[in-house]
Amino acid sequence: MSTATPATRALDKAKTAYTVREYHYDPSADRIGMAAAEALGVAPGLVLKTLMVEVDGKPAACVVPSDRTLSMKRIAAAFGGKSAAMMPPDRAERLTGFHTGGISPFGQKKRVPVVFEADTAGLGEVVINGGKRGMMVVIDVDAAISATGAAAKPLCAD
Repeated sequence: MSTATPATRALDKAKTAYTVREYHYDPSADRIGMAAAEALGVAPGLVLKTLMVEVDGKPAACVVPSDRTLSMKRIAAAFGGKSAAMMPPDRAERLTGFHTGGISPFGQKKRVPVVFEADTAGLGEVVINGGKRGMMVVIDVDAAISATGAAAKPLCAD
């Protein structure tokens, strides 16, 4: 499996260090991030999922631990909006250029604002989708935040 994706090319261009980890992607898994954590033998809180949302109708990306749930109220606040909703999968695919289950915050076709869950800042190495189903990148979370130009704010329900 080739590890060159728009996500890894964006990381290379940003001179951001990462390593690639691959696993067998199960499209029937209920919670893809949790399945990836189990397949890779990594704590679920260190496997970050990228979820596409709309805040006041505008696209944005949230990067959160795979074992956590988003709070729409916190998402709206994090992006300075009044309301937030999950983006429909077909729209997320068209906007990012990635398939669901393979959406990465790096190298998206159309650049959108990105926010990482505040609790992830300073964690050290985390695992984030590398732009293809079954391919993840191991990266320092603070480097990932920097590479996406993101902020770290509370996004998850307590």
